[in-house]
Amino acid sequence: MNIIKHATYNSDQVKIQSREYVFRGFVQVEKVKLSHRLFHQTGFTPTLQREVIHRPKAAGVIIYDDLQQKFALIEQFRIGAMDDVDSPWQLEIIAGVLDGDESPESCIRRESLEESGCQINTLQHLFSFYPSAGACSELFHLYSAAAELPQQGGIFGMPDEGENIQLHLIDYNQIPTLLNNGRLRNAPVIMAVQWLQQHIQSTQKV
Repeated sequence: MNIIKHATYNSDQVKIQSREYVFRGFVQVEKVKLSHRLFHQTGFTPTLQREVIHRPKAAGVIIYDDLQQKFALIEQFRIGAMDDVDSPWQLEIIAGVLDGDESPESCIRRESLEESGCQINTLQHLFSFYPSAGACSELFHLYSAAAELPQQGGIFGMPDEGENIQLHLIDYNQIPTLLNNGRLRNAPVIMAVQWLQQHIQSTQKV
């Protein structure tokens, strides 16, 4: 089997004995007892107990403006980074969770207006990935969008949802510094800025 195209096994090689929610709040925590197929064997593991955090699917976008040579990132307080040695205020791409059956594209357009005031037309899908599959079920859809950015940043968000978001407009020439100074601390923003760096390099070669 070519592992570049296909996983070694599919979900039918997982035997679930029980599933039980132990917490339901902003996130849900489920306790699962299961066994799964062993590599290169016909047998399965002994029964394992795992806890999984369930979060809705999410989508995010890096908005860039080749004319201005700038891109948009937001900064906000994040509870998961509360004990970060530098700061719980994190630099991120614009993002949000999907509302019910909402499409990732619809979510991004809504969040872009709420968090930056930018209206997006064309979106380019980059990756869909699990940010932390060892413990969390969240699936994240990452996009890029060329759009006209405002001339300066500002404060955005939905106060009734506890949001207090600062929009930063960053020059393209600051990308190497951002990627090396430790200020970017979450996977979507690192992946998005790395993609933008490649985009800039490819357009400069044309």
